[in-house]
Parts: sequence; structure tokens; C-alpha cells
Amino acid sequence: MKHFPLPGTEITAPNVVLGLMRINDKSDEEIRTLVNTARDAGIDFFDHADIYGGDHLCERRFAEAMHLNANERSEITIQTKAGIVTDGPYFDYSYEHLIESVEGSLKALRTDYIDILLLHRPDALVEPDEVARAFDDLHASGKVRAFGVSNHTPRQIDLLKRSVTRPLVANQLQLSITHSPIIAQGIAANMSGEEQSNVLDGGGILDYCRLNDITVQAWSPFQGGFFDGVFLGSDKYPELNAVVDRLAAKYDVAPEAIATGWITRHPANMQVVLGTTTPQRVTDSADGSELPLTRAEWYELFRAAGHRVP
Repeated sequence: MKHFPLPGTEITAPNVVLGLMRINDKSDEEIRTLVNTARDAGIDFFDHADIYGGDHLCERRFAEAMHLNANERSEITIQTKAGIVTDGPYFDYSYEHLIESVEGSLKALRTDYIDILLLHRPDALVEPDEVARAFDDLHASGKVRAFGVSNHTPRQIDLLKRSVTRPLVANQLQLSITHSPIIAQGIAANMSGEEQSNVLDGGGILDYCRLNDITVQAWSPFQGGFFDGVFLGSDKYPELNAVVDRLAAKYDVAPEAIATGWITRHPANMQVVLGTTTPQRVTDSADGSELPLTRAEWYELFRAAGHRVP
């Protein structure tokens, strides 16, 4: 498992992360098996959110199952998110809501601190000064060590940075071979008539993050699109799966490793956020952490997914 110094933090992070949004109905033993399988594969970074399972439920189930002592807690990185209000639904980046959410996460996770807090999705009514005040107070109290965002554009990040003085160290964005607008936009720049060349809000979020030392965390790495099912083994993507299977045989890995490796091969040093609750799939995916795909293989997968390459 490849680890790297996460810019803006004191964390040495793996480039594959275990997301825990689906553990609310799992038993303690199932959760322990999932987490320990990840640890055995070198994954010591766990992604939560206050809304996963509803009202901090997945955070609470993680803590109930794992019973981490102080030493065990110090060996892992816990990241969580705030900002989505499910009773509505709507978004809330107010000082009061962010503080309340973090307090709820600390209680649910049975920990004194959160390693990284992300703003979950953009709040159209955001007041950057309130976000800055919340971040400053949470950091000064030792309750949150680092901060970031999720699903934010370059201009939304710039707006926050007018007030926020703490480094924004991560941006969690949907990315897979088949859902890769943050990459396709750059390749298709100035290609008239190509849908993937459409640029919104300044575009270039991947390059923006690289220029500003913001680590991109790729969520839904196996999704065909926006929550429309996985592409691996799907008859919707026969050409892509033929290439995936051929490369999996070449490297003696499972198809999940090829999907993971396509993201980790990118020089942006991205993290892949797994959402599976199947231990074997965690192990298979982790094999893509350092998969040495060639440039030709990387682009072949990209083309087979239906993206235009001049």
C-alpha cells in the first residue's frame, strides 16, 4: 500500500481509503472484519459523515464495534463530514451547525478529536466568515486537526479561502473510469461540439487542486455514473470490461484493482475512497494502490469507457 505525506497535515496517508457509509445495518463482527481487512491491506484511513446511516449512526456503529483504545485511535486517521441537513433536505455551513455536527461526531465516534473535517456539499447560502470562525474554534480547541471540502469547484474554494485561514487539505470528488469529467474536460479542451469539453465555474478542478496542494479523494470509483450502478461486469460497458479483464489477467489482480489503479496511476496523488462492505473487494481494490499501468494502458481504459481522445 502506497502512503504519502498528506499536504497541509502531519498525516501520512494511504492512497486507498475505506468509506463507511453503509455499515449501519452490519453487526459488530461484520464491521470489525471489514475494518481489520482494510488494516491488513495497509488502509488506516477511514471516511465518515454525520449523515451516513442518519444522525451519526454509522459513526456510532464504527465506535461500538471497534472499541478503540487511545493507542489504537492514534494509529488511524478518521475523517468525517458536515453540512448536509437531512430534514429538508438542505445545506447548512453556519457556525452553529458546524460546531453542533462536530460535537455529535466526537460523541458518536467516542474520540477526542477528528483528524480531518470536510464540508460535505456546497451551501449556496455559505458565509465564509462563519465557516472560518468555526474552523478556527474547532482547531484551537483540538477537536479538529485539519479541514477540507467535498464536491467543491475552484471558485467555491476560492470564496472560502477569502476568510478561512486554515489550509483546505482535501476535496472529495466523484471519479471513476466511466465518470471522469474532472479529467475529460482537460483532455477535450477546445474541442468544439464535444460534451466532455464543457467547462463550468472555471473548470480545471483537478489541476486547481494540484496547484493548491489539495488532495483529491475519489469517491464511487466503481460507479458507472451518478449512482447508476457499477461498471465492472456490467453489460453496459462491454468494451471497457474486456480491457479491464485483459489487464487484470496481465497483472494477476482482480478487476477492482484495475479500476483503483487507473485512479492511483494519475500523478495528482489522489486517494481512492472505497464504499464497499465486502472484505474481499477491499483486499482486491487495495491491490491497485501501486499498480504500474503504462500510459498506453491508462488511455486505453479511458477510451474504452467512451471518452474522446484526439
